Amino acid sequence: MQTTLAGDVRFDGRGLHGGQAATALLRPAPAGQGIVFCRTDLPGRPLIPARWDHVEQTALNTRIRAGGGASVSTIEHLMAALAACGCHNATVEIDGPEVPILDGSALPFVEGILAAGLRVLAAPLMAIDLLETVTVTHEGARASLAPAPHASMEFIIDFADAAIGHQELSLGLGGDVVLRELADCRTFCRLDDVEAMRAKGLALGGTFENAVVVDGAHILSPGGLRRPDEAVRHKMLDACGDLATAGRPILGHYRGQRAGHALTNRLLRAVFARPQSWRLARVTPAMAACLPGGRMPRIPPLRRAA
Repeated sequence: MQTTLAGDVRFDGRGLHGGQAATALLRPAPAGQGIVFCRTDLPGRPLIPARWDHVEQTALNTRIRAGGGASVSTIEHLMAALAACGCHNATVEIDGPEVPILDGSALPFVEGILAAGLRVLAAPLMAIDLLETVTVTHEGARASLAPAPHASMEFIIDFADAAIGHQELSLGLGGDVVLRELADCRTFCRLDDVEAMRAKGLALGGTFENAVVVDGAHILSPGGLRRPDEAVRHKMLDACGDLATAGRPILGHYRGQRAGHALTNRLLRAVFARPQSWRLARVTPAMAACLPGGRMPRIPPLRRAA
């Protein structure tokens, strides 16, 4: 069955790229709405569905835009948290153009959502069941969705910096796996990239506390890594958030190689452009256990940096 929040939950912080103070207030929503953002600071409080066909092609984050021009950036960590907690419907009231970055992971969002709790709605949950493999490529990067009996993900990254290097990981995503294995993993970047981004007016809200910054073989952020392969796990977390813009859980296997926000959105567009590649399936209790946030028997232990 579909769910929504049992109560309101508020997050305060700053946007990663714009550096502006930001508040996101999550409110319960009716069945069938999905996740919708509301820009409370703009005339008319425009609504922006967090859906693949409202996503703009951006390399550094995921930005959604309404027909009238209102936009919200850096939604991916919040979207991953909602999906991981099994929340299908919510209204996100936000007072600016960017979701607060908090600690650079999905963990604070997860903790807030779990504290608020979920309410089951009297409406069936439908999932996207992949029937054939769909693949997109761009400049050496590759992303695909393939038929599978459960939601799963494989990701491969390669960076010249020895602090990251080559990392790959494959996980089933059913139940509380995303919460236990990915939610605490922070965004990361190279020191040279930080300087280049700030020269372009980006990453103005970034700090060593809300991003893992590397320089060659060195981790510059205090406390070091939360996990030895935190980088690839964060890329998987980003992909979970971007796939959540499908509007429904996806039953299938995602594989990403050097993939980012824009390529995952291209993949969703390719899937929906091929209606023969998928079908809608009513989520049964057995299927729910194979999807993120499905049939979690308890709140899992969550990790924090030491």
